[in-house]
Amino acid sequence: MRVLAAMSGGVDSAVAAALAVEAGHEVVGVHMALSRNREQFRAGSRGCCSIEDAGDARRAADVLGIPYYVWDLSERFEDTVVADFLSEYEAGRTPNPCVRCNEHIKFEALLDKATALGFDAVATGHYAQVLTREVTVPGPDGDPVTRTVRELHRSPNDAKDQSYVLAVMGQERLARSIFPLGGFASKDEVRAEAERRGLSVSNKPDSYDICFVSDGDTQGFLKARLGARTGEIVDTEGEVLGEHEGAYAFTVGQRKGLSLGRPAADGKPRYVLEVEPVSNRVVVGPAELLTVDRIEGDRSVWLADDVLAAAGWEPAPAGPDGAASGQVSGWFDASVQVRAHGAPVPARVRAVVGQADDGEAPGAADGARTEVELTGETLRGVAAGQSLVVYQGTRVIGQSTVQRAYRARRAASAAR
Repeated sequence: MRVLAAMSGGVDSAVAAALAVEAGHEVVGVHMALSRNREQFRAGSRGCCSIEDAGDARRAADVLGIPYYVWDLSERFEDTVVADFLSEYEAGRTPNPCVRCNEHIKFEALLDKATALGFDAVATGHYAQVLTREVTVPGPDGDPVTRTVRELHRSPNDAKDQSYVLAVMGQERLARSIFPLGGFASKDEVRAEAERRGLSVSNKPDSYDICFVSDGDTQGFLKARLGARTGEIVDTEGEVLGEHEGAYAFTVGQRKGLSLGRPAADGKPRYVLEVEPVSNRVVVGPAELLTVDRIEGDRSVWLADDVLAAAGWEPAPAGPDGAASGQVSGWFDASVQVRAHGAPVPARVRAVVGQADDGEAPGAADGARTEVELTGETLRGVAAGQSLVVYQGTRVIGQSTVQRAYRARRAASAAR
C-alpha cells in the first residue's frame, strides 16, 4: 500500500512510520505545520507541530530513507480547531481541542488530501488498535448480510490509550487509517524501538498541554482573544459572592481560581456549577450538586452499526409539527467515558438519529444524538462541550459531544 505517515516530530509518530516501512508499505512522511507563531519554537516539548518538531521529523525521515514534506495546515487549524475552542468557551462549554484536531485536521484535511494524492491509508502514532471481524447486519431488503467491519479498540497501554480522542473519526475514515503502535503495551517499548533504529527522538519528552497555547496559560489565551468581560460570581440563590473578568474562563467542576474572599456558610469548598454566557455569570455551589446520572449528547458519530442494529430501532416521537423525527435505538449496555484519561463507568445507552435520506435503516452517517443513563456510580463535574465516548469492553461504539448532564434521580425526588 501507499501510506502517508503523519510525523509530528515525536517518538511515537517516528516509530509508527518505521513500522509502516518495515511492513513493506511505500511510505511518505509529512509534517503538519499548524502554527506560524514563532513563540512555539522552544526547547523540550510542550505541545506538538512546532518549528522544532518539524526538524525532528525531517531527521527521522532521513534515517528511515523516506521522502518527507511539510504541509502548511495552519490556516485550516486556526479556522477549525482554534475557532471551535474559542467559540465553545465563549458559549459556556468546555471543548477538547485534541478531539477537534483529530476530527478536522488529522482525519479530515490530512486524510482527504492523502486520498486525493493516491495514498491508500494514513499512518499515525496514536495508541489504539484496529481489529477486523465478520458481522451480520440487516441488508436493504431486510435479509441478513455478512460483511467485514473494522473496529476501533483501546490500546493495551492504558496510560497512553488514545481511543477516546479518535472516536470522532467515524467508520469511513477508520477504514483508511493505520495505527502501528496499537499493540505496544508501554511507552518504554516504543522508545526502545526508536533507539534500536537510531532515531534521535528516542528520548524526546512527551508533548502535553494545548499545542496552540505556547505558555500553558489557557485563561490568559482566552482573555487575549476574547477580551475582559467583568461579571458576577453567584451562589445557587443568586447572591453575589465575587467578580470575574470573563465567564468563558471557567468550567463546570472548577474549584481553584474563584477568589471569592469569604468561605461558604458550612465551610466546605465551592465549585463551578454552571457558566451562563448570556448573563456572563458563574454559578458556584457545593460538590454534591456536581453529580450527574444522565447525559445527553449531540453531534454523535457511531462506529458500530452492528451494535445499534442488535438493539433494534423504533420510530422516534413526532416533533412539534407532528412530523416523524427519525428513529431511536433500543437501550444497550455499555460504559461511557467523559475525559481523555477518566475511568469508564457502566451505563445504558441509546442512539437517536434522523431519518436516512434513502429511506433505509439509519446508520453511522445519520447519527445525531446520544442518551445515557448511568447504571452504577455517578459522574461529577460533567460539562457541556466535553467528548463522551461509548465503549463495550475495549471496543469504541460511538462518540458524542455532551449537550446536557443532570441528576435525574435528584430531580425526581424534588418533584415529589
